[in-house]
Amino acid sequence: MRHALSPVSFRRRLGDSPSQRGSFSCETCPDLFELSDGSFAVIGTDRTEELHDLLPADAGRADYERIVVITRDTLLRAKRDIPDA
Repeated sequence: MRHALSPVSFRRRLGDSPSQRGSFSCETCPDLFELSDGSFAVIGTDRTEELHDLLPADAGRADYERIVVITRDTLLRAKRDIPDA
């Protein structure tokens, strides 16, 4: 069951912007954001259909969840901005 969504906003970007990572078009723009409710939003490539059947046995995915892939570079550059707790 989905939870009711409360108003949320983008608090901050984690890591460098796509243009700082060398993307000058809207076609290679993975991104990570911290939201005002403390959760995180990911912009990436939806690879759900390709990867769903490859999930480990102890992993699951609800119908409304997607498997989103970002580049290694995007995550490594965001690491400095991800809180430890």
